[in-house]
Amino acid sequence: MNLKKLLGKLHLWLGLSSGLVVFIVAVTGCIYAFQAEIQDLTQPHRFVEPKDEAVLPPSEISEIAQAAFPEGHLHAVLYPTPERSAQAIFFSYGEGHDHYKIAYVNPYSGEVLKVKDENKGFFPFILDGHFYLWLPDSIGQTVVGTFTLIFLFMVISGLILWWPKGKNLKQSLTVKWNARWRRKNYDLHQVAGFYVMLFALVFAVTGLVWSFFWFRDSYHQLLTGKEQFVEYYDPISDSTQTWNEEVSALDKVWMKMRAEYPNADYIEVHPPELPHAAIAANANPDGDTYWQIDYRYFDQYTLEELPVDHMWGRIGEASAGEKLFRMNYDIHVGAIGGFPGKLLAFLLSAIIASLPVTGFLLWWGRKYKAKKPTAKREVMEPELAKI
Repeated sequence: MNLKKLLGKLHLWLGLSSGLVVFIVAVTGCIYAFQAEIQDLTQPHRFVEPKDEAVLPPSEISEIAQAAFPEGHLHAVLYPTPERSAQAIFFSYGEGHDHYKIAYVNPYSGEVLKVKDENKGFFPFILDGHFYLWLPDSIGQTVVGTFTLIFLFMVISGLILWWPKGKNLKQSLTVKWNARWRRKNYDLHQVAGFYVMLFALVFAVTGLVWSFFWFRDSYHQLLTGKEQFVEYYDPISDSTQTWNEEVSALDKVWMKMRAEYPNADYIEVHPPELPHAAIAANANPDGDTYWQIDYRYFDQYTLEELPVDHMWGRIGEASAGEKLFRMNYDIHVGAIGGFPGKLLAFLLSAIIASLPVTGFLLWWGRKYKAKKPTAKREVMEPELAKI
């Protein structure tokens, strides 16, 4: 059996075994592409009437939100652009009381507009399917990652099988719409597969970064040249010191960030969670993406800025490889290209979702034809006869 024939067999049977998972992951990715825009249209609590007056500092927003959700563990306070509500983000995981809720607060009046459970609703359900197939996280992540590796092989083997050796290139790049359904289905599978191949590889690689630590570390090393991926950590504050000023340290950091980033789309501050933890703060110049965020860390007692060794620091200090690695999410969802990029990701995900369907129909059509021959034979192109 020659290599191309072996690849054809592997492509067929691996495709049949992974088709349903690829279809689910692609469809959920397709749906999730415009989740931010849809949520803005359907959730009025995200917006407020902008006013020409001071907004409440994070210490006050924290108190108001904590009163609305007393059992919550406050993770951060986020201030978007003036027409949007402030967000008090409550997050706890692995402490026996898991939750992820956001209290949307009018930053001018202090009114709590809504306390929303971010683990419930349509888009969290879609995201859970995309990442975990609605299985327990530890199982689903491995399952999706494994089938993504198979999909990576499917894309590469599909290109080899498509390669028009000795054939008309134009015939391999166009769909014969006036042919019978089996020929059209064959063309749709191979032609659509070729056109989305590069993007499918990008989706697969960027998705695998979240699936396996070994893949993330290897990919990071490839991009940055660094031997080791440094996990996120908070630097340590000098807990021998005390904070005695009337204005809280959290508010001071927030004021500093506002002064240094007057045009940021949002500024977020994280209260220190332990006596020795730092105050983490970040500013994003583009609220539609994440890679350009400046992450800063301050001693909670002295407000001295603290350095970190991991990649979540100031974007200006990141290498080209680290910047590309930080773009991973924005590339995966298409946000790196703005609205056109999201639209492209939506269309490409829909086409990728069609490939398992057309592939199954190819197999089913061949099997059905073999079991039920007809008296009237079709004149078929040589490549179709090999299916």
